[in-house]
Amino acid sequence: MSKYIIRGGTPVAGDIRIKGAKNSVLTLLAACILTDGKVTLHDCPHISDVNTMLAILERLGCRTSRTGDDVTVDSAGISGDKIPGGLASELRSSIFLLGSLLSRLKKAKVAYPGGCEIGLRPIDIHLAGLRELGVRIVEKHGYIDCDSTRAHSADIMLDLPSVGATENLVMTCVFLKGVSVIRNCAKEPEIVDLQNFLNAMGAKVSGAGTGIITIEGVEKLHGVEYTPIPDRIVAGTWLIGAAICGGELTLSNVNPEHLSSLIAKLPKSTCKITCARDKINIICNGRCESIPKVETTYYPGFPTDLQTQILTLQTVSDGTSVVVENIFETRFKTVPELLKMGADVTVNGRTAVVRGVRSLNGARVSATDLRGGASLVLAGMCAQGETVIDNIYHIDRGYEDLTSVLSSIGVNIKRI
Repeated sequence: MSKYIIRGGTPVAGDIRIKGAKNSVLTLLAACILTDGKVTLHDCPHISDVNTMLAILERLGCRTSRTGDDVTVDSAGISGDKIPGGLASELRSSIFLLGSLLSRLKKAKVAYPGGCEIGLRPIDIHLAGLRELGVRIVEKHGYIDCDSTRAHSADIMLDLPSVGATENLVMTCVFLKGVSVIRNCAKEPEIVDLQNFLNAMGAKVSGAGTGIITIEGVEKLHGVEYTPIPDRIVAGTWLIGAAICGGELTLSNVNPEHLSSLIAKLPKSTCKITCARDKINIICNGRCESIPKVETTYYPGFPTDLQTQILTLQTVSDGTSVVVENIFETRFKTVPELLKMGADVTVNGRTAVVRGVRSLNGARVSATDLRGGASLVLAGMCAQGETVIDNIYHIDRGYEDLTSVLSSIGVNIKRI
């Protein structure tokens, strides 16, 4: 089993170029099967979640290939409508294939999806929306069996702005006659990216980034070459890393607007942040002051995928911080590992009180999920002594070639 060994305590210095967003690329790969033309996605990260999604597409009868950072999908020969449980259990985003399969083949059988164990992530919002579109759904033996032969356009109100449900329903509506409307939908940048991708293939989708999305059905989509948005969560992780370790870091191929909620939180007294069109430069000197309160919410609010990382920053900041998690109820699973390193954190339900200490100490810890694993890397980067991180397959799901990336900015890290 691979592990990371980090010797911390040194400032960061250098540049990192951000690749395409994992949470966008996976959805766009699912959307590739909406056309029988070839689709090429540029700037795709080399991460295990992408590999798993490509494996699922292959099992469905698609042909996939990768050349460097470019991934090509040819779904002309797609024949299967069942996503195997073994692969689905590894990847939460496999659920996005439900909408695209229903559009392309009019039927789909999907195993309940897996991914990180960060709490309940019910797909009832997905299914409720599909039922409003006239999709017949049978849930049994761990599978969701759907038939869309009688599907029709509809006006749908989501109970909450779920990213996954929004994306799934948009893909389901692409070929439905008439106009479909999705209200109270998610506003994340990844939703806008999906709209732009689908429209580049000939779809008629509008309103992404607002609370109402409208889809006018078309008869056919064509192939396309497309570059996904940069990964705002990876970029945010390294911005927080610079705040934790000190030093200077420049991120390129990044959209500062997508990170506005994080940039607003980083303490101005110690972090000087300069944003350009596609770059962010951060210079951090001295120990950060604690952020009084961080509360996760839907975009454009503070993202749950950066909560554990900013909590880690608070463990070594000056003062006391309150972190409230409103999206996933077990997002604090990494706290016991941080306690091993000397952090002072008290968790009560969805709230954590973090009292900053002067420094963390190296220890042997274990990643429990993707973002929690990245947070342990940040903790190891600033800790005194040696930190060993086990179960790093979680981190491989969303961070490409971590050793090379962090070594390039002065972090003493190796993978064994």
